[in-house]
Amino acid sequence: MYADDATLRRILTATGDTWAVVGLSTNRRRAAYRVAEVLQRYGKRVVPVHPKAETVHGERGYASLSEIDFPVDVVDVFVNSRLAGPVADEAVAIGAQAVWFQLGVVDEAAYERTRAAGLDMVMDRCPAIEIPRLG
Repeated sequence: MYADDATLRRILTATGDTWAVVGLSTNRRRAAYRVAEVLQRYGKRVVPVHPKAETVHGERGYASLSEIDFPVDVVDVFVNSRLAGPVADEAVAIGAQAVWFQLGVVDEAAYERTRAAGLDMVMDRCPAIEIPRLG
């Protein structure tokens, strides 16, 4: 278990509403596309981060977190586990408050580094599942 319900609630309700979704593209078949829709329904601003920097769900895309020129509260990560650690490190570098690794994304060393930097961190969970579960 990489986050208790109190941490999940804090990220979902008390941490700001700007979520950078790393791996979000215009591909409607991908989980990132559907989860981003759910986040928007719950009032989150979803910022796509993908090498193609495509506009998704009405929001301008960025090729990397470091290109975003406004504060990001949560970095939601939809990349392969072996690529997730550097994304978590970049989230720390840009001053995010929390990092959320999606279902199947696990990097325990990145988890430890991110927590040591003072950020909330979730691994192997999905906010589209946790929001309704937590009410």
